[in-house]
Amino acid sequence: MLAPSITKSKRRGGRLLGVLLVLLLATGVVHTFTGASDARASSTELAASGELTPDEQAAAKNQMSSWKAMVLGAVEGITEYLPISSTGHLVVTQRILGIGDTSATKDAADSYAIAIQFGAILAVLVLYRKRIESIIRGLFGRDTDGRNLLISLMLAFIPAVIIGVAIEKPIKSNLLNAGPVIGAWIVGGLLLLYLAPKIKADRPGFSITHLRPKQALIIGCAQVLAMWPGTSRSLVTILAALAVGATLAAAVEFSFLLGLMTLGAATLYETATNGSTVIDAYGWLNPLVGLVFAFIFAALAVKWMVTWLQTRSLAVFGWERLVVAAASIGLLITGTI
Repeated sequence: MLAPSITKSKRRGGRLLGVLLVLLLATGVVHTFTGASDARASSTELAASGELTPDEQAAAKNQMSSWKAMVLGAVEGITEYLPISSTGHLVVTQRILGIGDTSATKDAADSYAIAIQFGAILAVLVLYRKRIESIIRGLFGRDTDGRNLLISLMLAFIPAVIIGVAIEKPIKSNLLNAGPVIGAWIVGGLLLLYLAPKIKADRPGFSITHLRPKQALIIGCAQVLAMWPGTSRSLVTILAALAVGATLAAAVEFSFLLGLMTLGAATLYETATNGSTVIDAYGWLNPLVGLVFAFIFAALAVKWMVTWLQTRSLAVFGWERLVVAAASIGLLITGTI
């Protein structure tokens, strides 16, 4: 069955959300105690250390507001697990809202976009908690299917770690712009429209627990392509899973679960290295607002997608990519972004 077994669990969801909020607060507390002397440093010293200067903090703060944080959280949640590229949508949305459009504010905006992924991660943790419980049992040798799935996820995760760390800075410097994103949207959209008629919900294939190590590694290598903003991690992992013989249900679920590991690692890394930058620029409230909205809209988007694909095709996502690409080109021509 394509849709996950989803029941109301407000208590568990609240606990998970609480943990994430504590982590974010802890980041700020650490920064508060370790950054007291930094406040007295010169602008040159701050720039050299990677911290925002007072002028940069003021510029970034002036660009953000609570309603903009809500919009960015909603965009992140809706687009993170759909094959349409959350990074691409966030880059264009930030430009429309006037966030991160200068050299003084870009780093804070990019880090903020990654930090609020915590909300999207939490959504899948809640929706697929039974599968995750199986994986945890497998870790301790008490669930064969969970163990096999854990091995597959780890193998698929490894290529992104190795290559992602190596090329993170060139990606941020050269590809987090509207031009590269629009190009990736168009290519991915045309590819989806071509392949969608060939992909049926009832297509034969193996289930998620029967994925072999070699097949998982192939999916992981394909995931590396999604480091180009606008490509979509979900798009390449779903198509790669289908290519190695998975059912559509298995491909979608594996993409979601792999996203937990990949996004979780990226978000923790970004929070550890640049969490203080986000707090300096936007304070406490706006990151929390973005996180909560990302959680809500990611949960809605995942539930909608798995229901949609039971009876309809992936073509809708191809059309969405092309429409958004065309609209973005129009915004570029008119100088809006």
